[in-house]
Formats: sequence, C-alpha cells, structure tokens
Amino acid sequence: MDPISDFSGKYFNDMAKRGKESRAYTEHQFIGLQVADILDDRAHKALYIKLAKKFGKDKMLIAAKGVAEKKDVKNKGAYFMRVIYGNGTTQTNKRT
Repeated sequence: MDPISDFSGKYFNDMAKRGKESRAYTEHQFIGLQVADILDDRAHKALYIKLAKKFGKDKMLIAAKGVAEKKDVKNKGAYFMRVIYGNGTTQTNKRT
C-alpha cells in the first residue's frame, strides 16, 4: 500500500485544479463570470454575479463591454460600478 501522504498530496492537487474551473448553474452566475472576464477582474466575480441577479444580463453586458472598450480607464471594475449605478459619464441624465 502507498503511504497516506501520497494520496493526500494528489487529493489537494486535484482540489486546487477543480477550484480553478468555473461552474455556472444559473444565468446570472454565467453573466457574472462573463463580466468578470471582460473586465479582467476575476477576484470580484461574486460581486458581478450578485449584480447580474439584480440588474439583468443586458445591462450588465452592455456596461461591461463599454467599459472594456475605453482605453483610458485605469480601474475597470470601479468605473463599471459607476456606470451600472448610473453615475458614469456614459449615462444620460434624465429629468423626472
């Protein structure tokens, strides 16, 4: 029999590989992961998933692609948040 340390090392390596794979079960999870990839901000994928559930796929993808196309934006994630909540320069001011 192999020593238990051999099995535990393989197990932890397998778990590390599985942790890097994304598994999206619902549409908002998938959209959130797409937005994180578009903005190069996988560290905040949970936030984008939550926002996708709140705002919907159309608004999220349009805003993310608009932010990604801008070359002068240093922090794409922060600018995306301003756009999605209506404080960005790409939004038109509507009078009520």
